[in-house]
Amino acid sequence: MKKENASLKKKKALALEVIRLLKEEYPNSDCTLTYDRNQAWKLLVSVRLAAQCTDARVNVVVEELYRHFPDVNALAEAEVSEIEKLVRPCGLGNSKARDISACMKTLRDQYHGSVPDTMEELLALPGVGRKSANLILGDVYGKPAIVTDTHCIRLSNRIGLVDGIKEPGKVEKELWKIIPPEEGNEFCHRLVDHGRAICTARTKPFCEKCCLKEICEKHL
Repeated sequence: MKKENASLKKKKALALEVIRLLKEEYPNSDCTLTYDRNQAWKLLVSVRLAAQCTDARVNVVVEELYRHFPDVNALAEAEVSEIEKLVRPCGLGNSKARDISACMKTLRDQYHGSVPDTMEELLALPGVGRKSANLILGDVYGKPAIVTDTHCIRLSNRIGLVDGIKEPGKVEKELWKIIPPEEGNEFCHRLVDHGRAICTARTKPFCEKCCLKEICEKHL
């Protein structure tokens, strides 16, 4: 038990230093999916489309989608095939269109077009998993949230915040132990920026330019 406590204490200290350094490097990190915080349903649509697709492509595709279906009611009433034609460039068009249609119907019928603000209610929406629910809770409602996307999982392991854990739910659980609740949401956005700019997955990471090189477990 003493070893476990010492390890947790060490990881908490590491997490605080990572948070501090990433804040300095990326002071303005934010969600890279385009949406209006007064229209939270659009973030639900975008995050569903973002599965196995870049945020940049999603941001282009939704512009045309919203020209045809500008609100929750319009999307809820649209034929799935009509939605699919517009979202096909994001890949997995049929399944994404079905989920978006079902989700918008639920928002219309159960929530008067609004997006719920609890994890339980969000997870009950069609096509919404913990990653999407956390993004909504953190970005829209300002609640404690940790979004375990691929950047978060990869960098958390590389830096040494978690040890060889790949499953999103387990990574989230471990990060909650060491990340202050009020820091979680922006911390994850900064990991995305850092993963794209420096600690890249498709090329060799630019460790010599990394703001975390003095504390990163992989670099050390």
